[in-house]
Amino acid sequence: MKVLMINASPRKESNTQVALDEMIRVFDAEGIETEVVNVGKEVIRGCVACGGCSKLGKCVYDDIVNEVAAKFEQADGLVLASPVYYASANGTLVSLLDRLFYSSSFDKTMKVGAAVACARRGGLTATWDELNKYFGISGMPIASGQYWNGVHGRLPGEASQDEEGIQQMRTLARNMAFLMKSIALGKEHFGVPEREPMQMTSFVR
Repeated sequence: MKVLMINASPRKESNTQVALDEMIRVFDAEGIETEVVNVGKEVIRGCVACGGCSKLGKCVYDDIVNEVAAKFEQADGLVLASPVYYASANGTLVSLLDRLFYSSSFDKTMKVGAAVACARRGGLTATWDELNKYFGISGMPIASGQYWNGVHGRLPGEASQDEEGIQQMRTLARNMAFLMKSIALGKEHFGVPEREPMQMTSFVR
């Protein structure tokens, strides 16, 4: 099994990475492979709603978004980790996710998602809510922990002093590992839920 982890922090030795490292230790113990993709310093344009992806099966802008899509398709789980900027996720990450989830044509159903936010003080829950919406629209079970998943820290490495936050990361990783393994067993015995054709309703009359 494999988990793809996207780190949106642009900083080396970031507190966001501290949180992911704690999760990685649990995944290693559970026999789950991890890969971290750092996108914080990438130049990623937002979606322009051109619709070209419906013909190509991928975004027309052939950059790191399409690279991440290929990794995401092969993964059993996805962790989105972001520092908090103005009670919101890093704008670079949001641009990537808008294009990644909209343009990729593979089925994301039953891939497990988890969101992690890192802040000096406030905005964790707003960011956590924002990131979970990408999973919710895609048929992806959302892994939860013992609280809303986040760590606190400002200077590099300070998050390691947030004992409750670091514990949250371990709990989240264990729960995510359990969900992925349980879903794999469920697929063997029951397959995946039936999907009906999408019914698009316009509320403009």
